[in-house]
Amino acid sequence: MGIDALSTPPRPEDSHETLLEFPDNRLLIDLCGQFDRNLAQIEHQLEVQILRRGNQLAIHGEVAARARAAEVLAALYTRLETGRAIEAGDIDGEIRLGGESEAPVGGQMELFKGGRVEIKTRKKLVEPRTAAQAAYVKNLFKHELAFGIGPAGTGKTYLAVAVGVNLFIGGHVDRIILSRPAVEAGEKLGYLPGDMKEKVDPYMQPLYDALNDFLPGKQVAKLIEEKRIEIAPLAFMRGRTLSNAFVVLDEAQNATTMQMKMFLTRLGEGSRMVVTGDRSQVDLPRGVASGLRDAETLLKGIDDISFNYFTAKDVVRHPLVAKIIEAYDAADQQG
Repeated sequence: MGIDALSTPPRPEDSHETLLEFPDNRLLIDLCGQFDRNLAQIEHQLEVQILRRGNQLAIHGEVAARARAAEVLAALYTRLETGRAIEAGDIDGEIRLGGESEAPVGGQMELFKGGRVEIKTRKKLVEPRTAAQAAYVKNLFKHELAFGIGPAGTGKTYLAVAVGVNLFIGGHVDRIILSRPAVEAGEKLGYLPGDMKEKVDPYMQPLYDALNDFLPGKQVAKLIEEKRIEIAPLAFMRGRTLSNAFVVLDEAQNATTMQMKMFLTRLGEGSRMVVTGDRSQVDLPRGVASGLRDAETLLKGIDDISFNYFTAKDVVRHPLVAKIIEAYDAADQQG
């Protein structure tokens, strides 16, 4: 049906509202969401009021906010026309990122078809929700070594694992290796029950969670059994050369300088590495330098290595998380 049929410019005598007309009532119902919750989310985030009149939506508010809301609604309606559903995260992503998508980067695997950044996995299609996330994903495909640095909840590791799964199912890498430093953040590993794997697995759970979002559970278990997917503490990387693999080091702020050097020098032929971390959450003993900080300083001038930075504005968890991070950042700056 096309998006052109949607917009009706406001009349001069009615300039306090923007009116949109939608030709398919079934899609309009999906656009509004159950109990109009999708409209409520747009109203809250863009500070507008949206009224439904038959197959029309009337947007009230400031001129710029109305225009942005109209763009978001039109884009979401187009999404529905292509047969894709709308979730709260899709609305949030369209509000944050809509209209900012750039041209494709090298036409890689049709990843950026239509100028949008999309990562295809077995279970879902993953889309960045902020400009910083979109730039990060492009660098994950473009560079053999990429760093993602910023606060929790900004999607650094989640997007890296999604890209790893995409490359794996496309046959571009043979293995996925996910690692974390097993640093004791106030808890003692020795007191936990079980063998070494059972002691360490709770620290690795976020990596398992990400994998299970992108691959069926049985397939994840089978690939782990076949060692085509490995989830292991950073110490287990010593002495290995990782060829034809997609390797992610998560929580890299808790790697020492020597551990970071050891990890980075594992890079083998046909492999890609991603290092993610949050400089504000270092759990290393007092006086021990963070390998993430050192790597950032030492490697910044190397062209083939990318660095992407995230802020509280890129947090895609509960809106309160962004406010909490901002409050702690402000306290750190004052202190």
